[in-house]
This record gives sequence, C-alpha cells and structure tokens, in this order.
Amino acid sequence: MRSHDKLRILLAEDHSVVRSGLRTIISAEKDMEVVGEAEDGTEAVEKAQELQPDLILMDIGLPGVGGLEATRMIKSASPAVKILILTIHESEECLFHALNVGADGYLTKAAAESEVLLAIRSIDRGRCYIDPRMAGLLVSAVMEISQQRGGQIDPYSGLTDREKEMLPLIASGHTNKEIAQALHLSEHTVHNHRAHLMEKLGIHDRMQLLMYAIRRGIVSPQQ
Repeated sequence: MRSHDKLRILLAEDHSVVRSGLRTIISAEKDMEVVGEAEDGTEAVEKAQELQPDLILMDIGLPGVGGLEATRMIKSASPAVKILILTIHESEECLFHALNVGADGYLTKAAAESEVLLAIRSIDRGRCYIDPRMAGLLVSAVMEISQQRGGQIDPYSGLTDREKEMLPLIASGHTNKEIAQALHLSEHTVHNHRAHLMEKLGIHDRMQLLMYAIRRGIVSPQQ
C-alpha cells in the first residue's frame, strides 16, 4: 500500500525520444508522476536505490548493465519495487528471462499508449501483466507442460487452504512483506508457507509457478 497519492515512476530508457514520449503519457495522468530517468543500466540501479520509485519502466537494451540484469539487481535490493519491461523484443527467451529475474510485466513497444497505462495500473494493483502479443508464448509453454505431465496427479489438492490463498499472490510477484500485510501474518510465516508450497508443487522459480497458476486458471497471463 502506497503512503503517497501518486504512483512514482522511474523511466529507464536510453533513447531520449522514447523517454520524452513516456514522460508525456504518464504526466498527463493525475495518479502518476515521473520521479526520475536513467539512460543506462548502472544509472537505473542507482536511481532505483536513491529514489525508491513504486514502479520502473525498464528497457531491455540498456547500455552497460542491460535491463534484465538491472532488473535482477534492483529486485534483489528492493523487492517491493515493481518493474515493467518495455521492449522491442518479442521473443520467448526474453520474456522468460524477464520473468525469471523478477519482472512484474512485459510489454512490447508496439503497444498503444492506453495499453502502457493499463499495464502500469495492473502491476500497481499486484497483477502480472503480459503483452497480449506475447501471451500466446506462455499459453504454449503451459500446454507443453500439461502434455509432459500426462496423467500425473495434480499436487494442488495437497496444498493447505493458506497455501492455496497465497499461490496467486506469489505467482503475481508479491513480496513476502506484501503478502504478510495482506493476510495479517508475519513475514517468517509467509516465507515458510512459500517454501512448502513450492516444494509440494515441485516448482523452483516464479516463472514455473506463474505458468502453473495460468494452467490451473488461478491467474491470467494478461489482466
């Protein structure tokens, strides 16, 4: 829950024209503001630490430290900061890598202005937003996993009610602190539930959990 009225956004983009366009779009919204800009990955990490924005619009192709590595570094230091990847790349490899390093959303630069704002607001509400142009890749991966599982029993039934309650929150990228606040639990308790949930499902990272949750119909790849 933010303690301020406006969503504070950092722009990490090396092209000044693109930054200017994003700044114009965001500044026109009453509930958003641009609090800083970065032209390379190192500056993005530094500005994220200095400004503690609510959300970062991150280009993958930043000079120096790339956008994906910058995302990993920022999420490691400040897991509550939301990161929306905004890129020209429409590849499965980039999408999955982005989710693996902790990105909260993935949007291509072919998106309309209204979709950029929709993605920002969806992520701010705790949802994972995947560009509809890319969602098909996730669906295909989910179907492949389902086929590989064959007739195996779905371990979902072995989860406790609390673990089932946490699953969509974890899959959507919420931190232990955010889940603890939402469910009125301690962070230590949430940590333990998260570990048990992943172990029961045989899942080792958030991307796998997200695909599992999509397959189960628990979350949508694009909300």
